[in-house]
Amino acid sequence: MVSRVGTRVDSDSHRALKHRWAEYLRRSGLKTTQQRELIVETFLRSEGHVSIDELLSRCRRRNPRVGYATVYRTLKLLAEGGLAQTRHFGDQQTRFEVADEGAHHHDHLICTECNHIIEFENEQIERLQDQVAKELGGFKIVRHKLELYGLCPRARGERDGFCAQPERWTRRG
Repeated sequence: MVSRVGTRVDSDSHRALKHRWAEYLRRSGLKTTQQRELIVETFLRSEGHVSIDELLSRCRRRNPRVGYATVYRTLKLLAEGGLAQTRHFGDQQTRFEVADEGAHHHDHLICTECNHIIEFENEQIERLQDQVAKELGGFKIVRHKLELYGLCPRARGERDGFCAQPERWTRRG
């Protein structure tokens, strides 16, 4: 069974992540600022994979004075503190997703044309990976990432084919 995954953090996980952030700052001897907290809050409430530019745009809706460098440094701190995971999906752009310890593992489908990313879970794939590892010498998997690259229906030329990034196609004509 394949299921799509949404990566929105629930309120209990949000509180736990905020506590981990506060602990990380304390251990690192770092202080917080209003801008940094706005960035962290906006990031933790983000769904899916967010780029620095996307996060900057969201933060500037609430505070136009937030700068690119502040967003960059804050995301770097979040990653160092284990609250953000960096992702590279072949489009030369670093994206970040919330590293929620309570979240389920998920994999990715990526359209190479429009760069849309679909997260999914599949128990059969997980079992198959464990089986392959066992058959190849008893290898114990501790982490993995599966990224499948292809073309969404619209990118394959289906006139009315689904694409979650329709603005990509209207710009191209």
